[in-house]
Amino acid sequence: MWKNKISWRTILMFLAIVGPGIITANVDNDAGGITTYAVAGAQFGYKFLWVFIPMTLALIVVQEMSARMGAVTGKGLADLIRENFGVRLTIFILIGLLIADVGNTVSEFAGVASSMEVFGVSKYITVPLGALLVWLLVVKGTYRRVERVFLIASAIFITYILAGFLAHPNWGEVAKATFIPSFSTNSEYLAMFVGLVGTTIAPWMQFYIQSAIVEKGVTVKDYKFSRLDVIFGCFITDIVAIFIIVTTAATMHTAGVSINDAKDAAIALRPLAGQYASVLFAFGLFNASIFAATILPLATAYYVCEALGFEAGVDKSYREAPQFYTLYTIIIILGALIILIPNAPLVLIMLWSQVINGVLLPFVLVFMLVLINKKRIMGTYTNSKFFNGVAWSTTVIMVTLTLLLVVTTLWPNLLG
Repeated sequence: MWKNKISWRTILMFLAIVGPGIITANVDNDAGGITTYAVAGAQFGYKFLWVFIPMTLALIVVQEMSARMGAVTGKGLADLIRENFGVRLTIFILIGLLIADVGNTVSEFAGVASSMEVFGVSKYITVPLGALLVWLLVVKGTYRRVERVFLIASAIFITYILAGFLAHPNWGEVAKATFIPSFSTNSEYLAMFVGLVGTTIAPWMQFYIQSAIVEKGVTVKDYKFSRLDVIFGCFITDIVAIFIIVTTAATMHTAGVSINDAKDAAIALRPLAGQYASVLFAFGLFNASIFAATILPLATAYYVCEALGFEAGVDKSYREAPQFYTLYTIIIILGALIILIPNAPLVLIMLWSQVINGVLLPFVLVFMLVLINKKRIMGTYTNSKFFNGVAWSTTVIMVTLTLLLVVTTLWPNLLG
């Protein structure tokens, strides 16, 4: 009986703490990520499924460190960087992140437009409405209400799992490709490999999850539940990514159909896997794009205001945090307006935002590892030797692959 009480108490505490880890990880499956996974499955079949095992470990390691720093210090990552590395370096990082996040927000509204065009709805209707929706959610909501909406949006990613089953893959081949690595020195394979890993960890994610932990009021006492939240979120987001690859591999790769983005995948699924699979895929893209279009500007507003000493938080009113809400609004307006400009250089904007993310990621990861190993900051919650080994190895691998991503993005024929 006593064990059952403890068990129920544990479950209730987890449900109270859950949120930041699941939300941050799921936003990683945004319009750009879904496009990358869809193209990978259509072009290479199941060959990249094994990559998700080490990628999930890398994601858990990095996200756990950010969440732990937030719970122990009660401060956001931008706050800690400013206090320990100085204002100049912080401003440099903020400018880069701000530019990159505006570009990423543009790509999310592009995903909104593309997903609804599958149903014949013009971007001149969906993009303004989508922008208004995400703005109202944050500006007029409370943290608890906003988090609930985000968790519902995270649950809607199940549409990709359903689409995967409707594609009727060969599950034996799926299992084999997941646990038996395959590798190639082919330039297209290498470029896709780097692209997949490059979508896993983005600089904004570390700032957002730490700020969300702080605003939610998670303390060291309750941190074990946040750790479970992080681990659960990382597993869920990569399972969804696996199913996106499975869906396009089982249909488009098998049929020899070529696609360029997630919208192409949704349309191509119709004759190959049926109307329901096509609708689920397109709706999943819309959900992911709206979700990320809300989180990215929110993450940006958090870390810019933290670093500059302004009030920040969804639970604060506009009068209490005018800079926070103004910046959030400006980023949304810019992202939506750029999509509506005829012949806007969307590919160029997305390319350079990806490159800037790649350049900033090494700095952010190294700063995190230095901070989390300072006893003055973390007390007894610094990394263990084993965890440091895993974390530094993850950082080196991520930095190397991200630099390769930057090179292959800027000079795509270099590996050829």
